[in-house]
Amino acid sequence: MTKRGNTGLAKVKEIYEDRSFYAKQLKAEDKKIIGYLCIYTPLEILTALDIVPYRLFGNMREPITNADAYFPTLVCPFLRSILDLGLKGKYDFLDGSVMPHVCEVGEKLAHIWRTYIDLPYSFYIDTPHSKSEAALEYHKEWLNEFKKSLESLTGKELSTESLKQATKAHNEQRALVRRLYELRKTEPPLISGAETLQVMKALMSIPVKEGNELLQEVISEVKERREGPKGGTRLLLWGSNIDDIAIIEIMEEFGANVVMDDLCVGSRFYFPDVDMTEDPLDGLARRYLLDLKCPRTFIGAAVGDTKRDYPKDLERRFGYLHKYAEEWNVKGAILYNLRFCDIHGFEAPLVKDYFDRYGLRSMYLEHDYSESSLAPLRTRIQGFLELLT
Repeated sequence: MTKRGNTGLAKVKEIYEDRSFYAKQLKAEDKKIIGYLCIYTPLEILTALDIVPYRLFGNMREPITNADAYFPTLVCPFLRSILDLGLKGKYDFLDGSVMPHVCEVGEKLAHIWRTYIDLPYSFYIDTPHSKSEAALEYHKEWLNEFKKSLESLTGKELSTESLKQATKAHNEQRALVRRLYELRKTEPPLISGAETLQVMKALMSIPVKEGNELLQEVISEVKERREGPKGGTRLLLWGSNIDDIAIIEIMEEFGANVVMDDLCVGSRFYFPDVDMTEDPLDGLARRYLLDLKCPRTFIGAAVGDTKRDYPKDLERRFGYLHKYAEEWNVKGAILYNLRFCDIHGFEAPLVKDYFDRYGLRSMYLEHDYSESSLAPLRTRIQGFLELLT
């Protein structure tokens, strides 16, 4: 793949700013490219069949027009934007798409996309919303059907060994991302929040092997460069999808550093590994259903000590956030939500209550996924940071 940048971060920036350029280069090399929605798509199956997984994103800088005929304005603007780009032909270079059941609007998107976006392949994964053993078995059956559909698309049979090798490659990428996040523990962090988001989006746009090489370049570069982020108020960013650096840049403009996140374009996606099981689908089913910490999956109160014990239940559900706050020395948290995202909207008060119990100040921030609405967010972010300093 042609890359014009001389350093890891320069290459990352180029991919971030023009993802489709790199995807079309891969297409010219006869690579199959499948667009995927959400972190619940098992990328290892795609990689094992020599398919490039390509994360579907919207564009908050482009007004939504065509999608209005299919989605009302009172549903998730991020998913509406993805559909809008698809209807405008911005994803025509894809060989197909796969969409798991992330939420009700996501399910509708999958069916509308299959009907109105003219791509050779489309698959919907009915991902369960609970973590029972029955749900796990059901999920594995769907992953097996997904595998069979891709075998039909490619004309190849997926071997156990190929799937294990692909799993190892993706686990290597997850380990490298965790190493990158370790570099944000220092004061000041060696890599900024905006730069980190650019890295994450770049990884979701290129083959896993190239992504691993790029990560190694970035890690070496930020450890050795003389000028990086300056010291500032250390923030944790939690919430729904953020795929544009503009919001993080506002925080950095007012002297903050986003040193840790719990986002689907960040640690939520990359931190859990896949266990190397004898049947690779077992490890994939467990990782993609049980280990990902997204509020789209229901976590009921456990029978026993946490049953009807609200503080203990909060700890069981959000204890990892306290660990993040301590290890990354966080001074405040911003709970970001896309307007009309119910799954994060209902979860946010519980997360805020959990942080309150530890004395960590947090602020709820809602955004309609448009560039024009950044100005009021700027005012709120500035006010919150003044409270923390």
